[in-house]
Amino acid sequence: MAKQIGFAIVGTGMIADFHAEAIRLCPQATLLAAYSRSFDACSEFASRHGAHPARSLSELLDNPDIHGLCITTPSGAHAESAVPALEKGKAVLCEKPLEVSLEAVDRILAAERQGGGLLAGVFQMRLGRGAVLLKQAIDQGRFGKLSLCSAYIKWWREYSYYTSSLWKGTLRLDGGGALMNQGIHAVDLLQWLAGLPTEVCAFSARRAHEGIEAEDTVAASLRFPSGALGVIEAATSTYPGTDLRIEIMGDRGSAVLINDQITRWDFADTHPADHEVLLQGDGPVIKNGTSDPKKLSLDGHRQLVQDLVDAIQQGRPPAIPGAEARKAVALIRAIYDSALSGRVTPVAH
Repeated sequence: MAKQIGFAIVGTGMIADFHAEAIRLCPQATLLAAYSRSFDACSEFASRHGAHPARSLSELLDNPDIHGLCITTPSGAHAESAVPALEKGKAVLCEKPLEVSLEAVDRILAAERQGGGLLAGVFQMRLGRGAVLLKQAIDQGRFGKLSLCSAYIKWWREYSYYTSSLWKGTLRLDGGGALMNQGIHAVDLLQWLAGLPTEVCAFSARRAHEGIEAEDTVAASLRFPSGALGVIEAATSTYPGTDLRIEIMGDRGSAVLINDQITRWDFADTHPADHEVLLQGDGPVIKNGTSDPKKLSLDGHRQLVQDLVDAIQQGRPPAIPGAEARKAVALIRAIYDSALSGRVTPVAH
């Protein structure tokens, strides 16, 4: 019988509850402890989830019964916990983005190599039925020569969303605005499907939230390694918000993914099972919060926790390793650099 995998959660904000519930749903995972800079907040969170409130990060790292840590702190503080955990040989499931700069991301990856830990990124949109079917069709060459590959994340956030914490919308801890925080899942999904773009040209603005440091609206043009073109539009300024949308178009086919539901599936060369693709599959739909950040699907986090449990037990890499999770940050940083400089900017590979 496989051993029970002990988990701890670092950071006790809203998303930490999703990780705690995901751990509860995995039979071979147990939430043992939690840590936060605020011991009062940590104690309240730990009490709700039946865990021990730790007084320091080192208390978690020195506990041999804790095999994995979920990092749910503000984005710009991920490296503070992830680096020592990985150096200690722990497994880490790190919320998106891995960090807010490539330099910090690369410190985390170096710690994984040096300490022998296991690093997994939280990009649950890759795991959905629709995303998997779309990826398979691209890999099979069904779209022919890709021409336009785009992502649209036109969401809404009340101004209270930004004022409810000291870090949302800040450059130091959020790393950006609508693109780095809300749009990153679609950014990752697009580059996973069509490849990491080679260069970008972008504009950004604050249209509905003048009081924040970061952008609430961004539009970027992309060139992919295949020669295909595309755009990313991301916003928290578009009331009431529309669902996340991915479009993949080629000279032999076109498909549209809305959240995790395929709504268009047209190919010059048809397959017998094509009509089934448009049907809603069994099981939960992996969905993000269009107008409410709390309205996330839990199943994506459950799958990621279960995958990390399996990776620890089997001695294999996780489904979304750190090197893969780095790519979305590289693309977003290039878009931000282009918006700041007004120039076409290469994407760091």
